[in-house]
Amino acid sequence: MAKPLGPTGEFFRRRDEWRKHPMVGNQMRHALPGLGTALVAFGIYLIGEAAYNRFYRTPDSQH
Repeated sequence: MAKPLGPTGEFFRRRDEWRKHPMVGNQMRHALPGLGTALVAFGIYLIGEAAYNRFYRTPDSQH
């Protein structure tokens, strides 16, 4: 059973309720919802391109 907070504790508990609001919480995760997926896809593309260039590069294309 919860211990009563008294008048002072109730005052501060009511004043701090705004901190639990969903709009105040972790905003970066919700602000850019596709960023993680895009970074993973771009990383796979870069690895694939590097592998392709390593295995299928023609000898005369070296600088």
